[in-house]
Amino acid sequence: MSDPSLEARLFTDQNMSEARFLPFGRGRVTVFSARCPDKESPNEDGAALIPVDAERGVLVVADGLGGRPAGESAAGIALRCLKRSVAQIRPEGNGLRTAILDALDEANQKVMALGIGAGTTVAVVEINGTTLRPYHVGDSAIFIVGQRAKIKVQTVAHSPVGYAVESGMLDETEAMHHEERHIISNMLGASDMRIEVGSPIKLAQRDTVLLATDGLFDNLSPQELVEVVRTKPLPVVARRLVEVSKERMHEPRPGDPSKHDDLTFIVFRLDPAWTPRAAVAPADASRQRKAV
Repeated sequence: MSDPSLEARLFTDQNMSEARFLPFGRGRVTVFSARCPDKESPNEDGAALIPVDAERGVLVVADGLGGRPAGESAAGIALRCLKRSVAQIRPEGNGLRTAILDALDEANQKVMALGIGAGTTVAVVEINGTTLRPYHVGDSAIFIVGQRAKIKVQTVAHSPVGYAVESGMLDETEAMHHEERHIISNMLGASDMRIEVGSPIKLAQRDTVLLATDGLFDNLSPQELVEVVRTKPLPVVARRLVEVSKERMHEPRPGDPSKHDDLTFIVFRLDPAWTPRAAVAPADASRQRKAV
């Protein structure tokens, strides 16, 4: 019998009322995706949880570009290419990095082949035990926060505003209200697409990993995100992220950032109670060896 926790889950054209809470690798995830409030067209965001085995897997969010044809199709192509490529990894293999890069290259070609100017951003996290590696294209972002509020990783949006913040020409507050914040300079679906690959990062026990589309990052500042995600239980974190984002979209207070958009995020933490399955059921493991 297959293990349900090792089944890949794709979330496309979702309009969730509350987040899903699931086991993943050595930890737990919460995932949420919903279309922009009062929007009748499809949700152009998507997300995926793609396990390899009990310790390894891939987390993904994608944002089909608003204002372009078939944005939801472009995001779906990226998620399906990643699912298919990761599924081809052998249990004893170490090819996650290659599988992710190959999938993003394939998705780029397929989105361009639609021939209608579609595009999508994507943020991917490769998890191997307690080690993480980030990948991203565009302005869907990855954020890692320690329990003591230290931002350990914050990817740079592939956009003029994102680069201006990174260079010190704009501060975060100015950037969140900038009229060109929505313009990006990199995406799947472009002949000059490029994939930014980060270095492997060792996660501390209480680190929180956040992947999200700009529907979240354009409505909460980095410091607000830190305060929401760093210590609260994951279901509480998810509920609060949704509440604040929707409040900002509907009735922002003066000075608050606000952008109506589809909203998708994944939050991951290691589980301190995680135990290797072989240690839980040695008798089963013995029977499997005899059967072989």
